Amino acid sequence: MGGLSAHHLRAQAMTQQKAENPEPQMSSPRDKVLERRRMILAAIRDAAIDEFASKGLIGASTQAIAQRAGLTKPQLHYYISSKEELYEDILVYILDEWQELFLSASTGDTPADVIRAYVHKKLEYGRRHPKASRLFTTEIANGAPVLGRHWAPYQASTKEAVKLIQSWVDQGLVRAVDPLLFQMHIWAVTQHYADFEVQVRNMMHLGDGEEPDYEQIEKEVASLFLRALGLE
Repeated sequence: MGGLSAHHLRAQAMTQQKAENPEPQMSSPRDKVLERRRMILAAIRDAAIDEFASKGLIGASTQAIAQRAGLTKPQLHYYISSKEELYEDILVYILDEWQELFLSASTGDTPADVIRAYVHKKLEYGRRHPKASRLFTTEIANGAPVLGRHWAPYQASTKEAVKLIQSWVDQGLVRAVDPLLFQMHIWAVTQHYADFEVQVRNMMHLGDGEEPDYEQIEKEVASLFLRALGLE
């Protein structure tokens, strides 16, 4: 059995990003096999997110996930043990992705650079992966029965972000704020546009096929938090 773990999901996603900008090279039979496996894992991941976001863990079925992924049920079960394990792996994968967003944004030269980059990455993730964002939020709203086992690394990365923001305050680079609350406020605002997409679209009177003006949204959200830090 292949075992679709969060580690495999993450490794597959990184490889998929590289594949979008491939380097010229000869493909061996083994490379072709690995590439096909990566494509199947990506299809399972996307299908599982769609199914779980639509029906939740209880309502979802491996048969439906297999159909969404273009596989038979036996083929799907070659890669996964159960829908419960797949659900947990997907949630941990999303959690890892969000942790990485701040880590990659925190390399900015100034507090303003970091905030702008983080807001951009959070909004862009929600725009590209709204169902993943809603799946995560639904799990939290239900009391995090599965994610409750995985808070430790998330809390650790959040503490690192708290230390960074507090260091800005201590150095007089930004206005004094509660670093943890500041983070959570960014999460709330940036995730709103994915988690409450229906409300957003209705309030903006958007028709089918029309997209919110994400450039303007990003500008407004970044400005909101930069002003809170006294940087605008």
